[in-house]
Amino acid sequence: MYFSPHAYLTVLVPSFLALIGTVLAARFIAAYFFKAGIVGEDKNKPKPVRLPGSGGIAVAFGLIVGILAYTFGGSFLFVPILSVEPLLATALSIMLITFVGFLDDLNVREKKVKSTDMMDIREGLKQWQKPLLTVIGAFPLMAINAGISTVVLPFIGTVDLGLVYPIIIIPIAVVFASNAFNLLGGFDGLQPGMGIVAALGLLIYSIYFGNGTGILLSAVLSTALIAFLYFNKYPARILPGDSFTYCVGAVLVAIMIMGNAEMFGIIVFLPWIIEFFLHLKRKFKVTDLGVLQKDGTLKAPYDGKIYSLTHVVMNLKKATEKEVTNYLVLLEVLFVILAFGLKFLGIF
Repeated sequence: MYFSPHAYLTVLVPSFLALIGTVLAARFIAAYFFKAGIVGEDKNKPKPVRLPGSGGIAVAFGLIVGILAYTFGGSFLFVPILSVEPLLATALSIMLITFVGFLDDLNVREKKVKSTDMMDIREGLKQWQKPLLTVIGAFPLMAINAGISTVVLPFIGTVDLGLVYPIIIIPIAVVFASNAFNLLGGFDGLQPGMGIVAALGLLIYSIYFGNGTGILLSAVLSTALIAFLYFNKYPARILPGDSFTYCVGAVLVAIMIMGNAEMFGIIVFLPWIIEFFLHLKRKFKVTDLGVLQKDGTLKAPYDGKIYSLTHVVMNLKKATEKEVTNYLVLLEVLFVILAFGLKFLGIF
């Protein structure tokens, strides 16, 4: 599909509005949520700091502003190239799954309670409730039969999955991605930083292969995450919360589906897949956080055993919080490069 400069302008404007919308929403909720008691603890500091939580609400707002900006412009200002149906389905999916994440962020206690493998002021949803509730984020994509059921599998070739794709593959993908993205975090800038790299990788892929819906969604996601990183980079002023991780995980899946980039997306998403299986070793009763040392570095917990990619970094060297984040963002860059390499080698 060929895109004229005018067509790319219709992507740039929604992306810019998504950035502005995220910034404005983050500034508002930073003050409002703190007063309302919707907070979390930043534990990698000498003294735990309470910060406004559920920053994913700001990202979701920015994403919806960007998507609706394109649909509004297509109704009144220009002739739309993209179908509005998958865009609105994605917006609805964002709203539904972000709401589930917000419910998880709301359960804040005055006294600390046992959460996963640490004491925390936020109890959150029960482990079994998370996959059960996040499946609602897949319903809008299932309803419109999103994506193309024909996929190219490595060493197998083209396979038409038929109704299996929207009825089974899509909900499994949304539930897994949203919950797996939620597993790797706890360090300032880590979740938005890795999310930006993944989104930019999908953006470049979509541009190269001319998929308009993939271009728009990945561009809007990239700018919203860049805006949020400003508030979450070290030292963070707002915490992402589960509303962030569920939202971003679901949008990444939507981009893979809409952009016909499933195999590419799986390679890009490998750090979170690895994190899932590392957490599974301890039945998800795991903390990614380290033990703060006097020199400001973090020591890995669990006596050298590896239950998270953050543990790998902390076991390899004495790393500060910023360094753990930087190494894992670099790891995601390498996986994006690997995905492009495998694609151009014709592996998938």
